[in-house]
Amino acid sequence: MSRYTGPKARVSRRLNTNIWGTRGEAIALDRRPYPPGDRGRSRRRSTASEFLVQMQEKQKARHTYGLTERQFRNLFAEASRRQGVTGENMLRFLELRLDNFVYRMGWGATRPQARQLVNHGHVNVNGSRVTIPSYRLRKGDVIDLRDKIRNSATVQWNVDVLDRTPPAWIDRGEDNFTATVRELPMREQIDVPIREQLIVELYSK
Repeated sequence: MSRYTGPKARVSRRLNTNIWGTRGEAIALDRRPYPPGDRGRSRRRSTASEFLVQMQEKQKARHTYGLTERQFRNLFAEASRRQGVTGENMLRFLELRLDNFVYRMGWGATRPQARQLVNHGHVNVNGSRVTIPSYRLRKGDVIDLRDKIRNSATVQWNVDVLDRTPPAWIDRGEDNFTATVRELPMREQIDVPIREQLIVELYSK
């Protein structure tokens, strides 16, 4: 499956948000707080068109969770068919991705690193190995890291140093390497800086 492999700081500067949460992006945003390109300094964010603002929100969500354009469009279409608020359904589906769950648990420092852990077969769901990052979790699912990867320096550093607190919809096990989906995430439990209503308006045109 294709994924973005280009310069991360460039995307973050264009969207004015630290998308992947890396130190390099933070430095780039601090040193050059304007869009990339020869005319980046002369662009004024405050005068952006309505369409541009909506498009940027969509790109922000897509890059944050690591989806391709087709994947994101299909996910939005499914969210719009479900009962409830379309924007909240969309964010809930994104949060329930397996790679995002691994990130939320702090096993991966970033979502791309969490995606790699899943791709390499280091994660079990209900006792079975799952290698699909987009696998959607359900209420009651039990997720754990396989024994071999628990002792790796990278995972140990992530757990001990990052010490990330999982959101309220996740129950963390006593050993820090097992967790359960307690409930489906609510909007107030999702802390991504995304204005989902703008994405709904974009796709509703």
